[in-house]
Amino acid sequence: MKRISILFVCMGNICRSPLAQGIFGHLVSEAALAGDFVNDSAGTGGWHEGEPPDRRSIATAKSHGIDISGQRARRIQPRDFRDFDLILAMDRDNLAVLEKSAPHGANIHLFGDIALGTGEDIPDPYYGGPEGFELVYTRLLTGCCRLLETLGAERTSCSGNTSSVR
Repeated sequence: MKRISILFVCMGNICRSPLAQGIFGHLVSEAALAGDFVNDSAGTGGWHEGEPPDRRSIATAKSHGIDISGQRARRIQPRDFRDFDLILAMDRDNLAVLEKSAPHGANIHLFGDIALGTGEDIPDPYYGGPEGFELVYTRLLTGCCRLLETLGAERTSCSGNTSSVR
């Protein structure tokens, strides 16, 4: 299997995309496919560069056995369009920003299209409470499991397990 690189992108890289990166990385590790995938996250804005994920994202991930506290926010860079095989935007607003700055041929898609098959946006939980982060976690987990399966990782243990990764 070719090593596939995936970049998850949201607005500030402190809520949704760090969760997606953590979930996908955890699932890849659990499936013993760490050598087959590279994954990272970035934001379309640079307001939080160098900061850890939002404390609520960290807490939500931790409650499911995933540690994202070591991640640091960064803004998407021109080289990312070349370095990543697949760039997944969490919502249509971020997808539009990416498409404006991407060179021709960049493989950019909406997470809800590629990973969920629903075309839905992953809502930004930043201005809400813990329940919003849990909802985002659940949608990202479902999508990341399906993404692994779509990319030919049949050895994953995602089938039937979309509530937790423990």
